[in-house]
Amino acid sequence: MKTLIVLSDSHGRSAKALERLAPLFAENDFVVHLGDGSSDLRQFCAQAPEKYFICRGNCDFSYGAEELVLEAEGLSVLCCHGHRYGVKSGLSRLAARARERGCEVALYGHTHEARIETVDGVLCVNPGALGSYAAPSYCYLVLHKGKATATIVPLA
Repeated sequence: MKTLIVLSDSHGRSAKALERLAPLFAENDFVVHLGDGSSDLRQFCAQAPEKYFICRGNCDFSYGAEELVLEAEGLSVLCCHGHRYGVKSGLSRLAARARERGCEVALYGHTHEARIETVDGVLCVNPGALGSYAAPSYCYLVLHKGKATATIVPLA
């Protein structure tokens, strides 16, 4: 079993939230940031680069990958910000890209709205926004023996 903490859209306004989440970063296998504030995790990445996966969003200019595939527990997980796949108007392009890359799960941000939905057989997960927004949240994702279970966690 592998566990992931999935974040997005911190926009440089999440210092207190990241401080609160730091113990979770330590106890989980991976931490994924899906962009727009990708450099917010730079200090954590420096300590354990093998456990952090960082994507670049439309508001990021140099830090993070455009998209990446994380493989664990018999699953492939597409990680991206989502803006290049028009996620504000639907998830079909994102799901198609995930299938094209051989992924059963697609993690995305950009909309600032937490959401878990299966589209064309692909589990699409948006952790919501971590920055100083009305209802900040993150996703706790469990990968185990070819199955993925996503839970949106409000950060009150």
